[in-house]
Amino acid sequence: MELNDPVLVHWFDWDLLSRLGVAAIIGLLLGLDRELRGHAAGMRTHGLICFSAASMTVSIVALYNELGGQRMDPLRVYEAAGAFIGIVGAGLIVFSKGQVHNLTTAAHLWLAAVIGIACGAAQWPLVAIAAAISLIMLTILRVVESKDRDRKLDKVARTEKSANRSTSR
Repeated sequence: MELNDPVLVHWFDWDLLSRLGVAAIIGLLLGLDRELRGHAAGMRTHGLICFSAASMTVSIVALYNELGGQRMDPLRVYEAAGAFIGIVGAGLIVFSKGQVHNLTTAAHLWLAAVIGIACGAAQWPLVAIAAAISLIMLTILRVVESKDRDRKLDKVARTEKSANRSTSR
């Protein structure tokens, strides 16, 4: 994808500002849910990841166009983002007492990276739809999803725990 030539107003690049600014704002909004609930990765983390992914995308697309695409593969930006977010997400996810914690936060960070990449590539319909649907999933579906119900993982852990107690006697 070739970036269009930016229209410069003296020294200010509005195209670049819109790509990076929208990424930062959406990242902050995505992190607001996590921040309000006291999770490990909040507004700053989501904002930085979304902004960084957009910056990386703008940089790789511009470099690709500058070099004529002869010696590089711009799709590696997805590989790099995926590897980085995978490492961060793996560090966040904790399994304790039959429950998995921070799984949604890790998935949410991946979403922030994807939206950041889309902002950097100026794929505005994708950005708008992804941001809207993800905000709906994080806020409205929280009301529908009950924390009190028995989750499958909880049942398995309790079954194993009771089996271990009966065999140790």
